[in-house]
Amino acid sequence: MAHQRIVLITGATSGIGEATARLLAANNFKLILCGRRKERLQTLAEELKTQTEVTTLSFEVRNQKEVAASIESLPPAWKQIDVLINNAGNAHGLDPIQTGSVDDWDAMMDINVKGLLYVTKAVMPVMVQRNAGHIINIGSIAGKEVYGNGNVYCASKFAVDALTKGMRIDLNAHSIKVTAIHPGLVETEFSLVRFKGDEERSKNVYKGFEPLQANDIADLILFALTRPPHVVIADLVVLPTAQASATVVRRN
Repeated sequence: MAHQRIVLITGATSGIGEATARLLAANNFKLILCGRRKERLQTLAEELKTQTEVTTLSFEVRNQKEVAASIESLPPAWKQIDVLINNAGNAHGLDPIQTGSVDDWDAMMDINVKGLLYVTKAVMPVMVQRNAGHIINIGSIAGKEVYGNGNVYCASKFAVDALTKGMRIDLNAHSIKVTAIHPGLVETEFSLVRFKGDEERSKNVYKGFEPLQANDIADLILFALTRPPHVVIADLVVLPTAQASATVVRRN
């Protein structure tokens, strides 16, 4: 029987992370589900345990000591992580740079950039030691094109793009695959967080066209993970058909 790979997913309690957890559970992967919302984490874990082995970790990705301690706390068998999916990320506010909030800036840089680095730093050593592994970073079309009022969010996602390329170069000697997936408009909690709970503004983002769904991105993650050993999906941009760029969307 083929080795059952262990996958660690950050931001697993909703959106792309949750959809990916469900799809990978149905495809014979063991799961380490990570998130801040402990109740949602436990509910999802209990549901998926009917299909595969699951464990959970609850930590704040922006807290380096918490990240390191949480991953170190895994039982020895669970520490042999084969796949890391850096999915946790956020957008706060949609303001021009001159009126932007420093707290919003800090949150985006801390979670999207430093959080990704902290989790990767904790997981990488075992991959390097074994000369095997796969890291998938969830970026954004905002990491390819800057748009009005996107300033710091775009900067954080440009950083994810650069870090992914840097990882691929540095980890090449250790046969570790590194993939970036950059979605356009995906209908998740993303907009609700960006607009700080304003449901009306959040709904307007996806009005008049069919956006991507979390399952669409989960499908691509599974595709990347099931390529032969000599194939890596390095850099993938995915948009809804109605979207042509970060700023051009055909709405009815």
